[in-house]
Amino acid sequence: MQYRLLGRSGLAVSELCLGTMTFGNTTSESDSIAMMHDFLDRGGNFLDTANVYVQGRSETIVGKAIKNRRSDVVLATKVRFMTGEHPNSGGVSRKHIMDAVEASLKRLDTDYIDLYQVHVWDHATPIEETMRALDDLITAGKVRYIGCSNFFAWQLMKSLAVSDRNHYARFISIQPQYSLVSREMDREMLSLCLEENVGIIPWAPLGGGFLTGRYSNEEPTAGRLTAKQGESSWALRATEKNFAILEAVRAAAERLDKTPSQVALAWLLRREGITSPIFGASTLAQYEDNMGAIGWTMPDEVWQTLNEVSALPSEYPNRFIAKFARPF
Repeated sequence: MQYRLLGRSGLAVSELCLGTMTFGNTTSESDSIAMMHDFLDRGGNFLDTANVYVQGRSETIVGKAIKNRRSDVVLATKVRFMTGEHPNSGGVSRKHIMDAVEASLKRLDTDYIDLYQVHVWDHATPIEETMRALDDLITAGKVRYIGCSNFFAWQLMKSLAVSDRNHYARFISIQPQYSLVSREMDREMLSLCLEENVGIIPWAPLGGGFLTGRYSNEEPTAGRLTAKQGESSWALRATEKNFAILEAVRAAAERLDKTPSQVALAWLLRREGITSPIFGASTLAQYEDNMGAIGWTMPDEVWQTLNEVSALPSEYPNRFIAKFARPF
């Protein structure tokens, strides 16, 4: 396992992050704990959860697994979505942040959270209020670093500007959806993160299972891609371009004697700006498959082929800038 610094910080995280969204749901508690222990034993140190995963059960299981190895772990969780019925049980107001962090600390059975992330932008709360509350958590020692997830580029830049102007702690990372079949952040977010040195920890690096190679052109009857809406719905994934990408992944896997999942993750590991893809697994077999993405380097020509087949179409203003806005 290799390690990378997370954004503009001295925090070293493993090149893969173990996501825990299924823990306590499709993944049993015993399998979940076995995965986390094996991940730590093999040099992984980065675990990601959220206060709304399985109604908080994911955090509880993570807390059990790391109780005797807390200092070995970079523990990330999130705040934003509704956790109750009263009007202040969601969002990123000072009240909800302060309430939510205490609830997460209790479930995780720990005194501190390494990386506390805003799950998505809150239009109802001024970002100044949010950043001040998060900065106060760092000062109090309950949180050590902060990050965000699912932001637009302007939202991230505004957050950074508010922090800089007021001398608050900055977001050191962003958690966006990013994979060979979901490269929308290439338009603006990737260049912003490179410019501001914000770490990128992608979720759904396998396209919700689409890039595992388990699916054909026929609509599936089991698995995450049976969803009728949302990012993992078959309607979003089953496009002509995505199937072309999948065929390129399968061809690369056959050439390299790897699995499609390993190829898709390895492409991300070589992508500039990507710190640590977050992979999830419902079974121990899926976990073992994903762990096979590390310990080898994808050849340049294979990486470039995958990069080209998955690239976004030429669009303004990047198209214009590439042609006319030369430095001299």
